[in-house]
Amino acid sequence: MISASKWIAGALVVALTSFAHADDADSRRDDDSFLLLRDAVRQDDASKADFYAARLTNYSIPSYVDYYRLKSRLKDVPQSEIRDFFQRYDGQAIVDRLRNDWLLDLGRKRDWATFDEQYPLFVLNDDTQVKCYALTSRALKGQKVADEARALLTAPSVYGEPCAGLIATLYQNGQFSTEDLYAQLRLSGEYNATGQARRIVALLDGPEKKAVQAVDLPTVAVAKGMGPSKVEHQIYIVAIGRLAKTSIKLATLALNKALPKMTPQEQQQGWAAIALQSSYTLAPETTDYWKRSNGAPLSIDQAQWKARIALRNGDWRLVENTIRAMPAALRGEPAWVYWLGRALMARDGVTSQPTGEALQLFRSISDQSNYYGQLALEETGRLITIPTAGAPISQAEIVPIAANPNFQRALKFFSMRLRFEGTREWNWGLRGLSEREHLAAAEFARQNNILDRMVNTSERTRIQVDYTQRFPSPHNDVMHPATQTLGLDKAWVYGLIRQESRFIMDAQSHAGASGLMQVMPSTGRWIAKKIGLTDFAQEMLSDVRTNILLGTNYLNMVLGNMDGSQVLATAAYNAGPGRLRTWRATLTKPMDSTVFIESIPYVETRTYVKNVMSNATYYAALFEGRPQSLKARLGSVAPKGYTEAEEQETSFVPR
Repeated sequence: MISASKWIAGALVVALTSFAHADDADSRRDDDSFLLLRDAVRQDDASKADFYAARLTNYSIPSYVDYYRLKSRLKDVPQSEIRDFFQRYDGQAIVDRLRNDWLLDLGRKRDWATFDEQYPLFVLNDDTQVKCYALTSRALKGQKVADEARALLTAPSVYGEPCAGLIATLYQNGQFSTEDLYAQLRLSGEYNATGQARRIVALLDGPEKKAVQAVDLPTVAVAKGMGPSKVEHQIYIVAIGRLAKTSIKLATLALNKALPKMTPQEQQQGWAAIALQSSYTLAPETTDYWKRSNGAPLSIDQAQWKARIALRNGDWRLVENTIRAMPAALRGEPAWVYWLGRALMARDGVTSQPTGEALQLFRSISDQSNYYGQLALEETGRLITIPTAGAPISQAEIVPIAANPNFQRALKFFSMRLRFEGTREWNWGLRGLSEREHLAAAEFARQNNILDRMVNTSERTRIQVDYTQRFPSPHNDVMHPATQTLGLDKAWVYGLIRQESRFIMDAQSHAGASGLMQVMPSTGRWIAKKIGLTDFAQEMLSDVRTNILLGTNYLNMVLGNMDGSQVLATAAYNAGPGRLRTWRATLTKPMDSTVFIESIPYVETRTYVKNVMSNATYYAALFEGRPQSLKARLGSVAPKGYTEAEEQETSFVPR
């Protein structure tokens, strides 16, 4: 938190008074007790929770103390206490959090009357399990909810009991057919959801033990062969898909052996299960597996990977047909809007200005400031520019932001390194603000050095924009000489940092990567040795100068190993050079980088590369003060050692 002396407006001193004694011993002791209270509730230890809550009678954020006290005994607490909490802290983010918890408890208890009363008051409504309970309540009242349920039930890893119960309810009242359950069973295999597979098979009166084996021990399940019933055929398809994760060869042998006993649709489903796993390897035979699956109902992942493999093959007709067959919600995502436009251009032989439906598709997303919006904008003949900012935010506009209790609580939590709670309070405070107020809140975040909130907050505006907030370049006094010495593109490096850490200096990944450039300790030691940094210690990764020094040197080495391709180097920085070499080895000739990026097997890396390259384009526009081309920055990627002479022989013309 910044000191009051840095504020120009005197009113800000008053706004921050309640949190101005962070160094006070009593305050530190209370913060420690609060953290212990939070941990006790996470460990489901109600007695410890009560013990630590009793120490916090005068804590600066009483609503959270009361929340944790209630949460620790939510199953047994009288409704009157919960309702009293809602009344005392009405309008706060923590009320919505407790309502989320209570709705889950009400659903478990089948208290549908209270659930139906509270559900419309759940503001965020971002919990899949709560949504499943809500659909269950409606279904029990005779309402038709099957289509909504199908749209919701796409990721068994987050189902839990509420969504399993919804599936059972819809099947028992006739809204879900046997085919719906078969689709959910196959999806359970894709997501390694053993419990869900067992529950589905139980609903179908099938062999639950075989379902568990199909997911957990596919080799054993396949070796036992396929049973005679339809549900056993579906279990076998699950086992085939699970086996394909470790051995495509064994899976294809097993499927071929079973084909004579399968219906045509079951055969197609079996090939689709293999095709999905083969797609992740980018193996050339994947195309044949997708051809054999033609006609099978596809899951969300299967539909997308069928389109991606068609992209790699340049089969634009199949790309078009696959996208058009996607569910409406998926088809409307920017990625598939863009690729459908590209497919239509290729179908019509258009190489420059699109027309008709393709132009309409590009225009529909060209105002979005994301990767696909940028690409679509260029397809319409325009380059990427930085919009003109409005009048600077004044200190007077920041005064009400600083006085907002939501932002005050957020600052408190950020000072305690409780980013989840801080982010929740911050985002809650943004509700109902005008665009100008969003920019003021972003500026308030900048003044408090919470740059991730500045970026996120500023990105929410559409008419009034400030790209210096969206794309900040802190520590330029360190970054500029580091990149200049190495000959690195500073815009690209900042684009990578923006994606890696959102400029959170003490950011720590689950894998142990640290700092602005998220350098792994082992990588830091290796690079330090390479550049002669003899006194390196792991703790130094939290130092801005050291982190940038090591991160930029490593990035430069990766770039060199990837023949100067920013696309390949970005992917390698995220997924590791070894994986990138494997993916690159699948290339037989140069490929449009947009196609290569779209078919990166890891969803994290695929998203990462898109965002980094999009970021870098905006940074270049800011730094250079002129329009930029993302397509030119992406260019094409080629196999290792590919020569210009070979490229001319292929007559490859990058888009």
